[in-house]
Amino acid sequence: MKRILNSILLLLIAIASVAQTKVYVIPIDDEINSTTWRQVRQGCNAASQQDADILLIHLNTYGGAVLYADSIRTALLNYPRPTVAFIDNNAASAGALISIACDSIYMRQGASIGAATVVNEEGQQMPDKYQSYMRATMRATAEANGRNPIIAEAMVDASVEIPGLIDSTHVLTFTASEALKWGFSDGNAENIDQLLREHMSINDYHISTYEATFWDYFIGFLTNPAFQAVLIMLIIGGIYFELQSPGLGFPSAAALISAILYFMPLYIEGIAEPWVILMFVIGLILLILELIVIPGFGVVGISGIVMMLVSMFAALLHDFNFTFDPYHSTEVMDALMVVSIGLLLAIIAIGLCIWKLGYSFIPNKIGLSKEQKIEDGYIGVSMEPARLIGQIGTAITVLRPAGKVEIDGTVYDAVSLRDFIEADSSVEVVRYENAQIYVIPSKQ
Repeated sequence: MKRILNSILLLLIAIASVAQTKVYVIPIDDEINSTTWRQVRQGCNAASQQDADILLIHLNTYGGAVLYADSIRTALLNYPRPTVAFIDNNAASAGALISIACDSIYMRQGASIGAATVVNEEGQQMPDKYQSYMRATMRATAEANGRNPIIAEAMVDASVEIPGLIDSTHVLTFTASEALKWGFSDGNAENIDQLLREHMSINDYHISTYEATFWDYFIGFLTNPAFQAVLIMLIIGGIYFELQSPGLGFPSAAALISAILYFMPLYIEGIAEPWVILMFVIGLILLILELIVIPGFGVVGISGIVMMLVSMFAALLHDFNFTFDPYHSTEVMDALMVVSIGLLLAIIAIGLCIWKLGYSFIPNKIGLSKEQKIEDGYIGVSMEPARLIGQIGTAITVLRPAGKVEIDGTVYDAVSLRDFIEADSSVEVVRYENAQIYVIPSKQ
């Protein structure tokens, strides 16, 4: 329905327009990733602010991450003005999904579209549950814009057979001529100027092009799943090692900077809700209270750890809120994967440091790690009377076996190691233990 309405709108623009037609172009000429998604989102906002009549996606890509391609196709399906895809060379894999999300598709001779099978980073085909999701997404997108959903599905699944087009042994990829023949594209053009003039009958137009900024690439880098996993590792590892030593140092600085770099771009991009960041802060406070203030380790500390992990997971889900609307399984799985990998990296890093540096899993602030050894000068009683060993003294009381003796004019408590020792008897000091002098009758 949207495609029909926008086609009518384009026709009215071509016939009745007295003003210059505004065309806003968003180029997608690289791997589809978080940076691409930001550029498309920013481009759509800029096109709306300029009141552009047509949003044109200029494609030359071999594909990329399905998660971001799905976000882009949703933005294009919901865009209120006519959307046009111009495939300059390639619209493979995720690029094909973005193309069919547009109201119109035009291709340059020599261009191709298709091959949307989901693969991993090594180019190996992913399990069927991923293919099933991609098949359904391609079908739904084609249906939304009045295109043949079976052809869209054949671009993902090699088992789909279309008589006269493709057998059940190949994944479908269209050339420009084939796409036009089977009604999957709306025409062939060598450039945007020819597309607008010959196919859309628009002669008076102004083109604005979205120019990617440094900020786009920076935010895109920070929201890359691999880098997010590293940030999670630094957050967890920094907190752990900071709790190992008193005061604020490098580990706390690393954890703080990593947390800012993790949550800041997600919040700026409108992905992470403010309460998600607040949950992380509360979880951190609970963990610190458990380790420093509250004896032992129990519910408060565990709650803090859980809140921090949940907040890092929830921050990756677009528009997460308390309504708990259903999310695509791929988005949830991707978020779980990022957090799990970050946690695993943190455990490995901590384990390596313990192995190399001999740290303990029990933080120094909640357990005694010092041993006070006698040879280091730590002692609970004076050892000064030990110098009396071997000296001769006189019993000034009867030792039965305890009593008092006088040595060099000083009276000491003493214990006899033999039978009773009568008063005024000569005694010899033979031992000093546990702050006690031990004597025997002297032979002198």
